[in-house]
Amino acid sequence: MGERATIGDVAARAGVGVGTVSRVLNDSRNVSADTRERVLRVIRDLDYRPNRRARALSTGRTQSIAVIAPFATEPSVVERLRGIAHVLHGSDHDLTLLDVATPDQRDHQYRAVAAGDRFDGLLAISLAPTDDDANQLVRSGLPTVLLDCEHPDLPRVVIDDVRGGMLATRHLLQLGHRRIAFMGEVADDRFRFSASARRREGCELALQAYGLALKEPYVRTGPHGRAVAHRLTDELLALPEPPSAIVTSSDTQALGVIEAASSAGMRIPQELSVVGFDDLEVAAYVGLTTVRQPLRTSGDIAARLLLERIGGPLGDPVEKMLELELVPRRTTTAVAGA
Repeated sequence: MGERATIGDVAARAGVGVGTVSRVLNDSRNVSADTRERVLRVIRDLDYRPNRRARALSTGRTQSIAVIAPFATEPSVVERLRGIAHVLHGSDHDLTLLDVATPDQRDHQYRAVAAGDRFDGLLAISLAPTDDDANQLVRSGLPTVLLDCEHPDLPRVVIDDVRGGMLATRHLLQLGHRRIAFMGEVADDRFRFSASARRREGCELALQAYGLALKEPYVRTGPHGRAVAHRLTDELLALPEPPSAIVTSSDTQALGVIEAASSAGMRIPQELSVVGFDDLEVAAYVGLTTVRQPLRTSGDIAARLLLERIGGPLGDPVEKMLELELVPRRTTTAVAGA
């Protein structure tokens, strides 16, 4: 096999200096259109690929973007990563995933990214920074975008979780349900997760609008997962007056509810209606009524916003609020006689 073409080979073939080739690679305006086209043609002919390390030294950029994400194999995180990867695939940047499974890892990753010079930008999924984290990121000048989490000093792409909880609960209320339970994730301030608590708040607000309250026996929380949701559902179904419907804070929990109800011999939705949240691919397959949030699109939007900030001024910490939609399917139905 022949040796890999160098920037000197490109310059010699195009009849220009190495500096001119470098300016073309860095998209500088100080190159005429004819010269730019000639250099680009030679680059294609020679299949020249710039050395990333050398280019980083000349541009001051690493061509790499950090993505801090919790439990990266979770379906909702995977969908967001797909949107991010789709955008970065068409850019000059690689994605470096920093998976977080413990609060200590979360704190370490934020500090390390803000203090170092390994990345051109940061995307943080669902892990809201502390005030100290945000201050350090702002002082460092590192372009940062938050996805599914918030801080007033940083740009973010978010949804209205309270409204999502209201959409799910209002759907059940309109079907005649009054004994409505809520199943969410246990509060963990160490990770600073807030989506489940906000969805519960939306559930409570929807019930209040009908003159009802979310009764404490009808509230169940636990670590995220189908097995836990299965156990919590068993507890709800064992109540003297079990709920006729359950609002969950994720599709994963909703699947656990369905499994537990089926194991107990209950018919869904005739005896128990279930609403999820996210609209993962599996939701349509099992016919799950759910609140759809644009997971992959949110990753796409966040990545584009970050690239804009890397390529230009940081600007104000804008907020992009994405729309939610209630998607009725086979796991909800009207109360008999309602």
